[in-house]
Amino acid sequence: MGYWLLLGGARSGKSALAVEIAGRWGGPVTFVATGEAGDDEMRDRIERHRAERPAAWRTVEEPVALLDAVNAAPPGDLLVVDCLTLWVSNLLLRGSIAGADEVAAALAGRSGPGVVVSNEVGMGIVPDHPLGRAYRDALGSANVAFAARAERAALLVAGRLLELSPAAGFLEGIEWPVWTRP
Repeated sequence: MGYWLLLGGARSGKSALAVEIAGRWGGPVTFVATGEAGDDEMRDRIERHRAERPAAWRTVEEPVALLDAVNAAPPGDLLVVDCLTLWVSNLLLRGSIAGADEVAAALAGRSGPGVVVSNEVGMGIVPDHPLGRAYRDALGSANVAFAARAERAALLVAGRLLELSPAAGFLEGIEWPVWTRP
């Protein structure tokens, strides 16, 4: 059935849109949350998100084994994954960043629909710390892997949605100028 990928910056509206899509689904929903409560602020944030989700939704809190969570979800449920951003961070801090292709393939192969949320962190300045650069690169690669298999992908900016077209085929039919050296 496929999944949609929602990308955007912090507080862009992507998680709220994912919840709205799931709320309109009309069928059962499994929500996979990847956040870990590493400090008081994150603990409060997680509690707030738990309280905002409908009680009828099945919630799975899985910070690392995302493939297992996807495979364990009931086949007909709409599956929300929120978010790849924290999942990649959790993996990176544990020393492993592999698995995005496998998770994306499992999501694409499900009989129920899905919505995946992730941040776009590669549009800003180059981080000055090696871990920051490794994270930016790992999340960028994960986003590419998920976008490649997504039925639809969109970028949210300030609560506004911009649907993204596949890169494949983009250059076909375009008349490119022929540049010559002077």
